[in-house]
Amino acid sequence: MSTVLTTCPYCGCGCGFYLHTEHNKLVGVTPSQEHPVSRGTLCVKGWNAHEMVHHPERLKYPMIRENGVLRRASWEEALDFTARKLQEIRDKYTTESIGFFTSAKVTNEENYVMMKLARGVFLNSNIDHCARL
Repeated sequence: MSTVLTTCPYCGCGCGFYLHTEHNKLVGVTPSQEHPVSRGTLCVKGWNAHEMVHHPERLKYPMIRENGVLRRASWEEALDFTARKLQEIRDKYTTESIGFFTSAKVTNEENYVMMKLARGVFLNSNIDHCARL
């Protein structure tokens, strides 16, 4: 069994824990005793964070919907598609027609980047966070 120090994906607190792997499969979690946020503790979501990784319905690569059917895409293609669609919406309906929603399952830094995209690139403040709803 081996361990990897990482950040919990369930909220923006940034708790640190060790993922335990055995035969290339995640099998458990233990909190980092030295981490300044979690300080050796985890919530119930953190303790079970490894379980989602091997879920059979988990998306493992980008998908693009065409004619009602999802197909696998490369990251470059998916990002280009998303950028193009956002530009089309902005050009047709104005920048205020676009809204950005972030998640408690990403880090504070990732939420900050999304805020900078909304305000700095699209010049609007239509941004919200699921933890506030």
